[in-house]
Amino acid sequence: MRGIADGNGLEKIPMAEKRLAVVTGAARGIGRGIVFELLRQGRLVAGLDVREDALADLQKAVAEAGFEVITRCIDITQTDAFTKVLEELASEHGGIGILVNNAGITRDRLMIQMDDDDFDKVIAVNLRAAFTATRVAARSMIRNKFGRIVSISSVAAVMGQAGSANYAASKAGLIGMTKSIAREVGKKGVTANCIAPGFIQTEMTAVLHDMVKKAAMDVIPVKRFGTVEDVARAVAFLASDESGYITGQVLCVDGGMAM
Repeated sequence: MRGIADGNGLEKIPMAEKRLAVVTGAARGIGRGIVFELLRQGRLVAGLDVREDALADLQKAVAEAGFEVITRCIDITQTDAFTKVLEELASEHGGIGILVNNAGITRDRLMIQMDDDDFDKVIAVNLRAAFTATRVAARSMIRNKFGRIVSISSVAAVMGQAGSANYAASKAGLIGMTKSIAREVGKKGVTANCIAPGFIQTEMTAVLHDMVKKAAMDVIPVKRFGTVEDVARAVAFLASDESGYITGQVLCVDGGMAM
């Protein structure tokens, strides 16, 4: 049974047919854009974030747009608590059909100045938590014989980035983990892919020095910075039924920066 198109030509999927999409780091930036794009496609979305005030703002914006979103405030580095939240969501909604590992932080400094905490914290948020979420989600996906796992990596994982050894390592780890899980679960109707954004206009990049922005622009063939919508639309495709023959891939959404 197919859904009914809304006034914008977007197909609304009946509630009984919706698969729960879980997005980490959902309150701001790329995560927020992904939440809205999935909602516009008729998805049932749960947005997770550690910032309660930002989640409240997300809920307000979603409601003003005429949608509803499930939210959970959780520190994803607390493995037991994070696992419990994910398992509860899966139990309440018949499993997790789509997982978007988007949460990420930076602790930039040159490697010779980087301390253990700078490295460990970035790995914990960007990679370890994605492993935790994927482990939980994959179980219900295998059971339901359908799943889409999309992890937000970075061109830093592909090209390297001075001053970001911890961040680049965490994002490269996502790529290796994604390719491995793709091989493990492919025959169960589950796909796993990465998106590697380039220079995307967010709060994180807005504070960068103009010289840094100019240097980035000089190596982007399309001569513009990306938007959260550019990334969100790519996520939505990889989360769709139509992407079922694409797995273990890294899609660079970077204007040609890393080619």
